[in-house]
Amino acid sequence: MVKKTLQNAYLILILTLSLSTFSQSTDLVRVEYLRIPENDTGIQTSRYKFLLNAPIKVNTNNYLVIGAEYNQFDVDYSRELPFDKSELQKFHIIDMNLGYITKWNENWRFIGILTPRFASNFTNGIISDDFFFNATATLWKEKKNVEKPFRIVLGLSFNSTTGLPIPLPLVSYYKRFHPNWSYTLGIPKMNFKYHPNKKNTIQMALLLDGYFINVQDDIELPDNMVGSKISLSALVGIVGYQYNITKMMSLYVLGGRSFIQEGILRNDRRDRTFLLNSEANFYLRTGFKISIF
Repeated sequence: MVKKTLQNAYLILILTLSLSTFSQSTDLVRVEYLRIPENDTGIQTSRYKFLLNAPIKVNTNNYLVIGAEYNQFDVDYSRELPFDKSELQKFHIIDMNLGYITKWNENWRFIGILTPRFASNFTNGIISDDFFFNATATLWKEKKNVEKPFRIVLGLSFNSTTGLPIPLPLVSYYKRFHPNWSYTLGIPKMNFKYHPNKKNTIQMALLLDGYFINVQDDIELPDNMVGSKISLSALVGIVGYQYNITKMMSLYVLGGRSFIQEGILRNDRRDRTFLLNSEANFYLRTGFKISIF
């Protein structure tokens, strides 16, 4: 019972924090490729990400942000499974972002983001079970033109994929404590960066990643179990290099390994019904982005 409780708590935490990153993005444009190579379980995953956010100035202190994000997952299985795996080879996540940024007071800005989401294999078009809803509200304080720039983000995130009726906390603290060094502490990402010059950045990071997706045609499993959802949750350590084309525009490559990784089939109550993958694995990402910081 204790083990199951801890597993459920871990799932709720990692899914909430990893999935909330979709609605927390400070990127205006991102094109990215992720590769998780085949491991001992015989599963490999590729992800293609495309993101576009457009800020619209309402007045001096207020902005409306509209945007969209698309993720496609291609999954290959080299081992035999006790069920038809054809429904589990291609998945899609489509997010629509609607945000509002306003000056809260002299020190803080308020950011609210609503993110309707469709996450599915879409074998039969779009159905009601494909729809999820995320919402994030944060307060953001930043000091740029000081000797040691810093940024604090405090907020709450509600994610319908967790099944919890309450929002969960988000926190991030960034500081450039030296002209060549900075760090970020918080969830879902922590990093430590070296900035040898304006064009180059090297980093080490610890981050959460994952997804929760509807499977339209239920998968019949052994012992009369059914799989109607698929989830992946991972805690990943990486090192990376970023080339800064301009202050906002950059190319990057990241490589590392997951410390914890679980790919699971679940039923409609989100109970685990089949373990697909529990082996740590390598993790490779590369892409291009335009970001506000």
